[in-house]
Amino acid sequence: MEDLILLETIEKYLSNQMDAQEKTAFELVRKNTPEIDQMVVEHAMFLQQMDQYSAVKSIKQTLTQTHQNLLERGEISNSNEDSRGAQVIQLFHKYKRVAAIAASVGGVIALFISGLALYISPVSHNSQIQQLSNDIAAIKKSQQYQGKLINEVKSKLPAGVKFISGGSGFLIDAKGFIVTNAHVIKGTGAIVVDNNGKEYVAQIALIDQEKDLAILKIDDADYTSKKSLPYSIRKSTTDLGEEIFTLGYPRNEIVYGTGYLSARSGYEGDSLSYQLQMSANPGNSGAPVFDNAGEVIGVLSTREAQLEGVVFALKSNNIYKVVNDYNASNEGSKDIKISTRSNISRMSRKKQIATLESCVYYVKSFDK
Repeated sequence: MEDLILLETIEKYLSNQMDAQEKTAFELVRKNTPEIDQMVVEHAMFLQQMDQYSAVKSIKQTLTQTHQNLLERGEISNSNEDSRGAQVIQLFHKYKRVAAIAASVGGVIALFISGLALYISPVSHNSQIQQLSNDIAAIKKSQQYQGKLINEVKSKLPAGVKFISGGSGFLIDAKGFIVTNAHVIKGTGAIVVDNNGKEYVAQIALIDQEKDLAILKIDDADYTSKKSLPYSIRKSTTDLGEEIFTLGYPRNEIVYGTGYLSARSGYEGDSLSYQLQMSANPGNSGAPVFDNAGEVIGVLSTREAQLEGVVFALKSNNIYKVVNDYNASNEGSKDIKISTRSNISRMSRKKQIATLESCVYYVKSFDK
């Protein structure tokens, strides 16, 4: 009985039938109870599937009705009398009206088949999952916003380049190695910007499309290597319900966000990712996800397009895998050495953020 009441409450919440006080109270329960939050997410996905099924049924009914109308008007036939073959007896222009009708029916059939395939097969990531990188329009807006600064300080951008995409990134080695999402790096070069607005030229060291991770190396005489990083990168998995926070660049200045881990796997059970309950916007791709101890537990990458606050982050152990790939192909003094110790675990959140800001970068990818 309690389960039925809970489901009724969730449906009431998802259909916006709660008043402001009820909604606030339910969202507080949702925030503090990961199991209920997961039920909300799953029920919302179920309702989406039902809507898709309804759309398919509607298309099928339209197709059936269209077919029946054509039969009644004598424009098509179910007869198979001429099974031995057909001969062309008049020129095409005499039947162009029938051909147009047939083309229309073909279009409806194609829509029906596509809808049926969408219903039967797994939902496409392209329609349900949104990457958190910035598009060209957002980058241009950023350029306009920072126009005065770019005019006052000589930019590191090569002449004649155009921005393709942007996102966030963070140091994994004090020598200037930065990790971000592979989908952030859509161009042939990159510029990274620190929290003070200072630009640095970066080289693309490695891109792993399968894991959706990329490694950049700051290659700029103005960059001063840090002695060490204040945080570590976690190898083990994270507990369900653990509080997390992030720093990234969904706008032209660094932005802080907080939430908790709501599932140990990502979209449709993706074992490479976590599901998080938090807000994230375009530009957050590549941002680090920290636990309370200041350890990196993931890299923000995507969000559910239709569900508010459902975000996915690549697990931090994937960073070790791409770093091992890089080191295996680049033996020598430029090997990446990941920090395994956090120096900010006992700090307050404000002090943690103040320490971490200088390690998180705005990543801009460009093409010539």
